[in-house]
Amino acid sequence: MLVMLLALLFFGSKAIPDIARTMGKGMREFKKATNEIKREFEDNTGDFKRDINEIKSTVRNETRKISQDIDQVSSKVKSETNKLTKEVEQVSNEVEEKTSEISQEVSELSPEPKSKTNKPSADKSTDSKE
Repeated sequence: MLVMLLALLFFGSKAIPDIARTMGKGMREFKKATNEIKREFEDNTGDFKRDINEIKSTVRNETRKISQDIDQVSSKVKSETNKLTKEVEQVSNEVEEKTSEISQEVSELSPEPKSKTNKPSADKSTDSKE
């Protein structure tokens, strides 16, 4: 109230409506400028958001493709590893069988070792009598 009374005394009754109109126009212009700045900001930000979303989408798709490629290669490697493991086991078994067969053949062909006993031979007994 005090402020209004001072304004009435200072400006007079005729000037107050003009001042109020001017302040209203100024506030309207300020609000209009603020809304325009907001709209410009949203428009420019919207472009950035679209660009970022496109980049995100592209990165996701490429990552998905790479992941699928890695999975395919991994499954192929596992498959080949399993095949090689089976082949190595098969060859190992064959080598063990052949080694066993060869060992048997060698043991059958080699002369049996003479057993060492303390029996005097016939030649030694005749030598001692002479």
